[in-house]
Amino acid sequence: MNKTPLKLDPDRLFPVDPKARAFARELYATVKSLPIISPHGHTDPAWFAKNTPFGNATELLLVPDHYVLRMLYSQGIAMEDLGVAPVGKRSEADPRKAWRLFAQNYFLFRGTPSQMWLDHVFAEVFGLTERLNASTADAHYDHITAALQTPEFRPRAILERFNVGFLATTEGALDPLKHHDKIMADGWGGRVVTTFRPDDVLDASRPDFKSNVEKLGSITNEDTTQWDGYLNALRKRRAFFKAHGATATDHGHPTANTADLGKRAAASLFEKCLAGAASADEQELFRAQMLTEMAGMSLEDGLVMQLHPGVSRSHNPKLHERFGPDKGADIPVAANFVDGLKPLLDKYGNAAELTLILFTLDETTYSRELAPLAGHYPCLRLGPPWWFNDSPEGMTRFRRQVTETAGFYNTVGFNDDTRALLSIPARHDVARRMDCRFLAELVAEGRLEDDEAYDLIVDLTTTLVTDAYRLNDRKPVSSQAAK
Repeated sequence: MNKTPLKLDPDRLFPVDPKARAFARELYATVKSLPIISPHGHTDPAWFAKNTPFGNATELLLVPDHYVLRMLYSQGIAMEDLGVAPVGKRSEADPRKAWRLFAQNYFLFRGTPSQMWLDHVFAEVFGLTERLNASTADAHYDHITAALQTPEFRPRAILERFNVGFLATTEGALDPLKHHDKIMADGWGGRVVTTFRPDDVLDASRPDFKSNVEKLGSITNEDTTQWDGYLNALRKRRAFFKAHGATATDHGHPTANTADLGKRAAASLFEKCLAGAASADEQELFRAQMLTEMAGMSLEDGLVMQLHPGVSRSHNPKLHERFGPDKGADIPVAANFVDGLKPLLDKYGNAAELTLILFTLDETTYSRELAPLAGHYPCLRLGPPWWFNDSPEGMTRFRRQVTETAGFYNTVGFNDDTRALLSIPARHDVARRMDCRFLAELVAEGRLEDDEAYDLIVDLTTTLVTDAYRLNDRKPVSSQAAK
């Protein structure tokens, strides 16, 4: 295969119409260099705590990126050959050979968001001028790996280079947050913070639910065999995370179902779940109840609540058993927000002090359910297109379906939701370009004035996300406060 130039069209993703394209270009120029606000993601806090160099191109760009892994796996390429280690083991793959395999099959990503993100990384971050393929694999690997050994490519320097002003990681309720302790001790606590993800102690269908609840009791000094002690322990962990800079909670429940049981019924259900005697329906009811309990606690402590339902996680049991979660085997499923959220909204929906940000993988709900709900209830906001919908087409579908009912100001900007560090600037660039495209088309159609578009593009880039996640309300985070 011949070497071919890698060229990024400066007008990529902008409208085809010349007038609209020119205006999109002007809008983009106003926000291109604005700080990146990343309030929801899954990068490893150890990267920023230790600030050690990444070992090689494979370690940085291939192994953590489940978007890439799933495409290669779908074509019969073994995870082991890509450098992914089985659970509890180290990878035995040669990282260079893994990269060569990736490069040989890079054509699989033609036309996908992954290619757009990766080409952005290759060209804009590493200055590569040729496309990745079999003939350039070694040159790319050597160039990237050498760059990673320089101070400019250490994890903290990467955030500074790309003007990442705020980055939230996501940790389970039992996490000791030691990496965040180090980040705060080094004076980085305002830039990289944690997010409270309590699925490990709320989901009674998990095989480790009972042991996790026991651990919860141990680290909070609460009797978590009792309903009141369990709730108090959750409040303490929320406070612990908030002391480490958290502004939000996150909930990855299978559905958007909520419930509002009386105290006696809730306590009885909890005891049944803890004893391992609950049916699948009762486990779902418990998750539903706990979402409402979490909403109530958010009213108490001010943490923004995020809900990410509608995913059949680890759909491939054999892959999960061997390699663990987050290897590309998660599949979207249908979601019901109107009926599912009704008990929670009946109780808290009119509380403007509560912020509940809704995400979905079920695009059919955009115009039918999510936009009308967010366009009415003061507590609701719509998260951006998520995961499978994080694409130029997905962003377009989102804006077209929700804007007419929810407007722009019931949305919350962009979340990259990535595990791959250098994907952050690439994804935010795509999101900014697509918002510029959408606004430019509205102006071209006479549906929006120029000055409104200029205001909106700044709001969509920084203001809405800052307001939704209450970043301006944060108190300075110190290492002492988190003790």
